[in-house]
Amino acid sequence: MKIFGIFGDPIEHSLSPAMQNAAFRALGMDGCYHAFRVSRPRLKDAVIGAGAMGFGGLNLTIPLKEEALSLDFLEADDLARAIGAVNTISFSGEAGEEKGKNRIQGYNTDGWGALSALQDAGVKVKGSRVLLIGAGGAARAIAYALDREGAEVSIANRNLKRAHELAASVGGISYCLCDLEPLVRQADVIINATSVGMREGDGRIIDSRLLKSHHVVFDIVYNRETELLWDARSIGAAAIDGVMMLVYQGARAFEIWTGRKAPADVMERAVRESLEERRQRKSR
Repeated sequence: MKIFGIFGDPIEHSLSPAMQNAAFRALGMDGCYHAFRVSRPRLKDAVIGAGAMGFGGLNLTIPLKEEALSLDFLEADDLARAIGAVNTISFSGEAGEEKGKNRIQGYNTDGWGALSALQDAGVKVKGSRVLLIGAGGAARAIAYALDREGAEVSIANRNLKRAHELAASVGGISYCLCDLEPLVRQADVIINATSVGMREGDGRIIDSRLLKSHHVVFDIVYNRETELLWDARSIGAAAIDGVMMLVYQGARAFEIWTGRKAPADVMERAVRESLEERRQRKSR
């Protein structure tokens, strides 16, 4: 049996084991996926150990994605280096490619996940006017994916310097959060790449009165229906939750490791069922 895993700290909340193990079962593959708590100082030892024990591949989450780029033995691809973060590690290169043995390669599949979620919802990204709120790690991955697909990207962030830096790297335009009203009115697609909405009681990042039915609203938060998505659905706008980004980034990692097409529908169902189980336990 091939072992796969996700490293992070904390890690107990991860839905990746449920998602990836459902994929292995659906395809009848002899693989299993586990979550491992790994602190930043122990990342190097943990990755080397996983490779030595014959792991099939790894995912990385907070706070390890950026740290992975400092590993001198890891060969990160150009996209991961541009984004500044690695979330997927393969111990022999992408499956199906002749890249030699004993190579530890790093990828970032977050942007792929976001782009696939938009396309799955019928969004024609090329030429779309996209308002991206946030300039953190997830926002960077999304911005690079949007730029590569030909979207017109506007980036609004509380820290204007970070917005400037990200916008400059993808040919976009930066704004502060005080500019949201005119930006929302001009946008075709609105993406919340911040943590606002993750917790009940969070304030709305966008005044609901600004949203119109022609908008596509994408919120990368996946643990609950955010007020932003509720507002979008209530006026008939297209609403995409963060589950789909999670699923598609995981599907891309699965394909890198195995060379098999990932069963995204099965993976989505596993994530949503796990989320519902957590909600029910919390309400008891």
